[in-house]
Parts: sequence; structure tokens; C-alpha cells
Amino acid sequence: MKNRWLRIGALAGALFAINLVARGVANFAYGDDTDMQDRVSLIFFGVVALTLAIVAFRWGRDRPVGVLLADMAGAVLVACLATVLLGPAVFGANPVGGGAGEFFAQIWLYAGFSAGGFLVGYLLLVVLAKDYRSRQLAAYSKAKLSKPRRVVRR
Repeated sequence: MKNRWLRIGALAGALFAINLVARGVANFAYGDDTDMQDRVSLIFFGVVALTLAIVAFRWGRDRPVGVLLADMAGAVLVACLATVLLGPAVFGANPVGGGAGEFFAQIWLYAGFSAGGFLVGYLLLVVLAKDYRSRQLAAYSKAKLSKPRRVVRR
């Protein structure tokens, strides 16, 4: 159980670190250029989606989909809260300084890109038949076919 929480915390920390890097680049490199800040923000969300796709692909081989979904949802929830509430505070801004619309738009964007990244990674895993369930079914099939048929005498 300890390892499970450690993995969730490590993923949430990595996602938050990606956010801090993106915010730092947007603030220091493009301080007044809002178009470039928006581009950096979209690149950030793309990196989050790519990270979650890779993690879903890797973790999906060893875990049932329910456990995988719970682990990743927990990490994404913690990372989203940290990104929305703590991220602006690190750089001296108010989390709701841009208004409620901007605050909730960031949450929806984070949720959408996270779900998309997870789906891409997990569906690619399923298509390649490397997910936990497919591997279980392949092992069951191999075990059933390797045993000779039992002859019943009457």
C-alpha cells in the first residue's frame, strides 16, 4: 500500500513540477507577451497529456483498469489542485486573480487534457493487447490449450 501512495505522489509531484517549469518560462521569458504565454500554457497541457499517456501505458500492463484509473485520478486530482491553487502563489499571483472564468477554465483544460492523455495511453495498450486483462486472457487460453483433453470413461 505504501508503494501505491508513493507512485501516486510521485506522479502528482512530476505533474506539478511540469507546471512550475511552464509558469517560470511563461513569466520570465514572455512576461508581457500574452500570446506566447498562451502558447506555453497549451504546450504545458500537451506535456501533461503526453506524460499521462506514457504513465497509463506503463502502469496499465501491471494493474487492472480499476486500480489504474483510481491511481491516476488521484494523482491528477492532487496535481490539478496544486497547479490551480499553489502554482500562481509560487510566482506571486492570486489563484483567482484573473476571475472565476479563468480559474475554472484552467481546471477544465487540465481535466480534459488529462483524460485525453490517459485514454490515448490506455487505448494504445489495449490495441497492442498488452494490458492486464488481455495478458490474463492470453495466459488462461494458453493454460487451457496446453492441457490434454481429459477422457471420461463410462
